[in-house]
Amino acid sequence: QVQLVESGGGLVQAGGSLRLSCAASGRTFSSYHMGWFRQAPGKERQFVAAITWTGYSTYYADSVKGRFTISRDNAKSTVYLQMNSLKPEDTAVYYCAAAPLTIRSIYNVSSYTYWGQGTQVTVSS
Repeated sequence: QVQLVESGGGLVQAGGSLRLSCAASGRTFSSYHMGWFRQAPGKERQFVAAITWTGYSTYYADSVKGRFTISRDNAKSTVYLQMNSLKPEDTAVYYCAAAPLTIRSIYNVSSYTYWGQGTQVTVSS
């Protein structure tokens, strides 16, 4: 079992920045790829960003590329999502998730085994 707890969400004006954190406990954090997803009201949960267990490779949705940066600190069992140049359409509940190393696609919701409770990000125009 892996327990994930997100923090850092809040209300920010368009153009502003937020940094989300996701602290993991339980099984060895470095044994998992980590991802961030978001879900807006009435919409499906969508992929935002992911990072491999080594931290060497990162992946982003086209909508956030160049604005968001995912990183991890395996010594602290924490993954981060730095969000810059925020837009109103970034408003959603953001979830971090852990996926085993054997997954076929790092982009799919179904690849992730463990999920946090989510943190609300609201961007005002």
